[in-house]
Amino acid sequence: MTAEYLVEIDLDKPAHGQEGVHNRWHPDIPAYKTIKQHKSYKIECFDWTGGQVANNDSADDIKYCDLTKIHYLSGPFAVEDCQAGDVLVVRIQDVQPLERSPWGYCGIFAKENGGGFLDKHYPKAAKAVFEFDGIYCSSRHIPGVRFPGIPHPGIIGTAPSPTVLEEWNKREGTLVSSHPDADFVMANLPTAKGTFAGSHATAGVQSVVEKCGARTIPGRPENGGNCDIKALTKGSTVYLPCNVDGGMLSVGDLHFSQGDGEISFCGAIEMAGCITLEVSVLKGGIAKLDMRSPMYLPSPVEPSFGSNRYLTFEGFSVDESGKQLCLDTTVAYRQTCLRVIEYLRRFGYNDYQIYLLLSSAPIQGHIAGIVDVPNSCTTIGLPLDIFDFDISPEAAVASHDRGNCAFANDDLKEGFPVHSELPNFLLDSLNSK
Repeated sequence: MTAEYLVEIDLDKPAHGQEGVHNRWHPDIPAYKTIKQHKSYKIECFDWTGGQVANNDSADDIKYCDLTKIHYLSGPFAVEDCQAGDVLVVRIQDVQPLERSPWGYCGIFAKENGGGFLDKHYPKAAKAVFEFDGIYCSSRHIPGVRFPGIPHPGIIGTAPSPTVLEEWNKREGTLVSSHPDADFVMANLPTAKGTFAGSHATAGVQSVVEKCGARTIPGRPENGGNCDIKALTKGSTVYLPCNVDGGMLSVGDLHFSQGDGEISFCGAIEMAGCITLEVSVLKGGIAKLDMRSPMYLPSPVEPSFGSNRYLTFEGFSVDESGKQLCLDTTVAYRQTCLRVIEYLRRFGYNDYQIYLLLSSAPIQGHIAGIVDVPNSCTTIGLPLDIFDFDISPEAAVASHDRGNCAFANDDLKEGFPVHSELPNFLLDSLNSK
């Protein structure tokens, strides 16, 4: 049976204002359509920025991306016979890039505009564009690498109730106000700028959502949302708590591939795409399961590189200055990322290329130990087979010119920050601009 299309997007027009999309969480956002249980539907989705990023060799669009507009989600969809207190069971049947847009991108956001996991080390904007060839992808900005994708939605979630929304804004507002001197954004609070409550919203609803609609940037235990779990590919099943009647399901932020952690913030291979799914309802599921946050059954489909085909790096909760932290897993994972960057430099890649690769390639990130005080230990498994040359520790090292990722023109004109880690050929190229 052919799946019915719920949303079809126009890539030649701005996402803002199109039917079937919105970019905030709020219980008053009206359902775009009502869907039946046990029926397959196709849903087209914009890339997370709504088409702000282009297939070109400049990172200007990353540096100056308007983050008040993200994420553009398809929906919300009311589910028949779904009530508050139920659990929505979403079976993901397929996720694919749009045939009319067979490319995606990974970006490093400038520290002053969103930043990323390693923004204290790499504060400038950069971008890599990936072309899709069936299940594989490759990038002119990171040559010598090719790997299969695990397409998945970065965001899948249900609408909050008024009480849940109030709790979100209260706890996130408290976090921001209690850290006035934080050197990074603690949370993104509601803002009228960029808000779109959907084409079916009245002026009154649009105004209400502008005032208190929750940003879609973080995942939250009450509805799922932006969890960026690469295992949620075709064949997986997601269990989402329903806070309002109808559930009000929304989905978007589709990725062609992603490394565990999505470390550069725009850290997957972002794409416009289509997800095929089927839903059913577990009546009274929140109480039956004592559910406090979503659950999922992973897909049996994922690239296999063999158990011994991952070069695995370790990191510990001791930062780059030598400061000892106690069981700080974030510091440990950041150090693990830096170990991979240091290792891959020898093959001719610059640090920004490697940073992008860690975000987009199917690396395996794990918490190895969180009980051995004072050091947490995390690991990153780097698949050896994504490279068209040998990167094993025993391999003879031959550094080559691996080209370059895209940078913002303003950064190049003003003098790119000189890192000793960058190869000489890259420094010469940047300094000559």
